Amino acid sequence: MATSVINPVVNGAKKLYQEAVGKVETALSEYGESKKVEFPDTAYSLPLIYALTAKKINTLGELRKVLDEIAGLIPQEVSDIKQVLDAGACALLAEEAIEAVRYLQPNPYTSPWIGFVPDRIIRELGIKLVDGRIPGIALIVGAPESPEISVKIIRELQERNILSLVVGSSSHGNMAEQLLDNGVELSLDTYIVPLGEEVSSCAHAANLAVRAAMTFGGISPDKDGPERIVKYCQERVPVFILVLGEDENERGNLLVDEKFATAAGALNLNFPVITPLDIPEVPGAIFPNVETDKIVPRALEIKGIKVKFKKMPIPVPYGSGFEGERVRKANMWVELGGRGKPSVELLVMRNMDEIEDGKVEIIGPDIDEIAEGSSLPFAFVVEVAGKKMHKDFENVLERHIHHFLSCINGVMHTGQRTILWHRISKEAYEAGLRLKHLAKVVELKLKDEFSAIVDKVQVTIATDEQKVRELIKFAEPIFKERDDRILGMTDEEVDVFFSCVLCQSYAPNHVCIVSPERLGLCGAYTWIDCKASYEMNPKGANQPIEKGNVIDPERGEWEGINKFVYEKSNRAIERVHHYSIMSYPETSCGCFECIVGVIPEANGVMIVNR
Repeated sequence: MATSVINPVVNGAKKLYQEAVGKVETALSEYGESKKVEFPDTAYSLPLIYALTAKKINTLGELRKVLDEIAGLIPQEVSDIKQVLDAGACALLAEEAIEAVRYLQPNPYTSPWIGFVPDRIIRELGIKLVDGRIPGIALIVGAPESPEISVKIIRELQERNILSLVVGSSSHGNMAEQLLDNGVELSLDTYIVPLGEEVSSCAHAANLAVRAAMTFGGISPDKDGPERIVKYCQERVPVFILVLGEDENERGNLLVDEKFATAAGALNLNFPVITPLDIPEVPGAIFPNVETDKIVPRALEIKGIKVKFKKMPIPVPYGSGFEGERVRKANMWVELGGRGKPSVELLVMRNMDEIEDGKVEIIGPDIDEIAEGSSLPFAFVVEVAGKKMHKDFENVLERHIHHFLSCINGVMHTGQRTILWHRISKEAYEAGLRLKHLAKVVELKLKDEFSAIVDKVQVTIATDEQKVRELIKFAEPIFKERDDRILGMTDEEVDVFFSCVLCQSYAPNHVCIVSPERLGLCGAYTWIDCKASYEMNPKGANQPIEKGNVIDPERGEWEGINKFVYEKSNRAIERVHHYSIMSYPETSCGCFECIVGVIPEANGVMIVNR
């Protein structure tokens, strides 16, 4: 490795370490050794230090001791690459110590920065990482030379459903402010999370990664060793780093030493660095001189993240990164449904000869025929046909309409059935978005994601109040019939349960058994959902399981279920009691929000949330 990389890494590690020692010493003089140190809403104290040293830090005195111990990671002279990586690890640990001292203050971060990401958010992200809704995570350090480049890069990441963690600044300012000044909403819902303006805030990205290993991988640093944590991150946590914008510094380098040291720390976890800057290349690790208009696809290629990306034929960007976008009243062109306006959203099955594929009928005014700020009644009725389509799939497909429409930049969609509330922003309207585009998105997404069962799609949109009320009257008995059918199902009525192993990418031995009366652990998959999933993808994560002979009807044990779980859990789990929390309960991947425990004294149970 070239000295032009080694020297700034070692110097940066020294600077961060000295800063950490100084801040901890100052805090010790003010609070004393017994002062508690922790990040909020986490079970892991200072997660990065715990993961990489197997030491759970609880007090300032303990934090000072661990800083003494990691000082040896900074080499006096470098003879191999491991010493450079060790210096990088020291830099990350020092950054977490700096952040821990920051959290002794009542308000460590102010808007738009959020700092530490709580455990509950990690669990929410885990489900999306497992099922592919978030195929990767970008840590963006610094800011490019213009806000336009920032917006372009972040929109490309959103369109590909990549979660962006924004950190630090450059001589051009910081990316969070560049985005806010250009009307881009920053939140977990929009897949843009601003962590902090200081380089030390990178620790919150690193401790997010190691908590994925501890939460979903079930790895304990003190029992399994820090090496297992590092290996898990290297193999299973899809993070890459974009370093944007040069820094102002006294030595005239393009980047400050602290950023080089942080990058070296990230390389321990196999997180590659991609940048448009002309800095030294490290083969397989640091990739310089990548043009900004090509940096997103190049980063995905380097990290090996495969994104199913198709450009939608609509005049605004499209992707899961826009799904949680809010359209405020001041920025609203039109409101559809909501505020007492009648509304309905329905998907129904038809015979192949009953619909015209691709047809869109709009009854009532389109959004370019009304005044800005108007509110309209709204009906969105989708008719589908397919050789393998059947009525049990209607509800499953209908629930996806929310996701399909929410992914349109500038469209807010909430509610379902007869309690819809849409808003379309002024920017989306001015870009040319019209009601026909909503229909086109749903048509194409249904055919793409459910190609095994959907062959033809026809959409009717109504904004005429009389027609909307007619469609509500048509839909209500359909909704009732569906509810009665699903709510009435019992486990005894079926011979087949379904498996779900989506979470095995994070929890290798975990298997969910989904039955009519028991959802998947995450709460997102019902028996009918799994049945539909199997019909659409027979080799996917949801497989039918013949229950087989009954072993214990009270506790819910069957020969077929035991055999399947044993094989699919890598032969780690031999028995499962479907209805018991006392004997042979199902495994957990970490996505749960509550634990149920038995209290013998009360002859009852207690539910404890996170």
